Amino acid sequence: MGIANDDAIKQFEILMEGVDESLKNTFQNMHQGYPTETYVRFLRARDWNVEKAHKMLVDSLNWRVQNEIDNILTKPIVPAELYRKVRDSQLVGLSGYSKEGLPVVAIGVGHSSYDKASVNYYVQSHIQMNEYRDRVVMPLASQRYERPISTCIKVLDMTGLKISALNQIKLLTVITTIDDLNYPEKTDTYFIVNAPYIFSACWKVVRPLLQERTRKKIQVLQGCGKDELLKIMDYASLPHFCKREGSGSSRHSRNNGMSDNCFSFDHPFHQELYNFVREQAAPRPPLKQGSFHVAFPEPDADDAKIAKTIETEFHRLEDQKDKNGLVRSLSKQISDLDIKIN
Repeated sequence: MGIANDDAIKQFEILMEGVDESLKNTFQNMHQGYPTETYVRFLRARDWNVEKAHKMLVDSLNWRVQNEIDNILTKPIVPAELYRKVRDSQLVGLSGYSKEGLPVVAIGVGHSSYDKASVNYYVQSHIQMNEYRDRVVMPLASQRYERPISTCIKVLDMTGLKISALNQIKLLTVITTIDDLNYPEKTDTYFIVNAPYIFSACWKVVRPLLQERTRKKIQVLQGCGKDELLKIMDYASLPHFCKREGSGSSRHSRNNGMSDNCFSFDHPFHQELYNFVREQAAPRPPLKQGSFHVAFPEPDADDAKIAKTIETEFHRLEDQKDKNGLVRSLSKQISDLDIKIN
């Protein structure tokens, strides 16, 4: 890793010895037996500046304590039908593992509507999947592959991405900010598949704003990306929308059965996650319907700039679409008039 980096990790460890006991306890839940890997993630997120990385980690630990994140896996979204609605509109799931043992997280960006529950339920569900990934999925993968596994691969399906996605920018900014500040450097590679024109247009203006380490992680693949993804994972681990050209990530897709649709509540991953949370909640008082409220952090200046850029680009594309529609309408009217005159 390098002498300078080793020194940074040692300095980080010394600084962490001085934090409060409550922060040390939640830190154990965070690192799951691999503290060094956690130090490295936060150092990378702050370009190996020890003081900034330490502040970032302490802020994250305080966020965990203040929002009772350690208990979030004891707070199921009830009733189950409500959780099903969340799954049908927030398309995220675990499809399998790469050949190196990294969890493969599939995200249906284009078809996620976020319109079946309140914002707090979507944030609760997102954090629960993060915590289940970090506390259950990755430790089991680490045991299986006999090495620390602390990152995942994400496959983002852009099928169905439309200008109306602008309505989701604020919610997605909240989720992204939570990840950036409290789960940094958890993704090894982002694979973009089924990218329509609207994504390509936005990518051109957003890409230069991203930090270099983030840009290097993002790969835009041709079509559904199956051939490229099969180089790093087996067919069984491919997200369902990558197994056949044009299958897409529709929440109503039944191309291979709902059990193969990793977004579905009926998929083994979501069944295991939901049952795990219900079991963790069992010793506690009877559950009442209601979301688990988490304080939404303020996005940093760079993230806010990116969100604003996306919003501006979406508006530009919408204006362009309206103008093109007006031109087509006028052309049709002129054509119709010409036919009547002749």
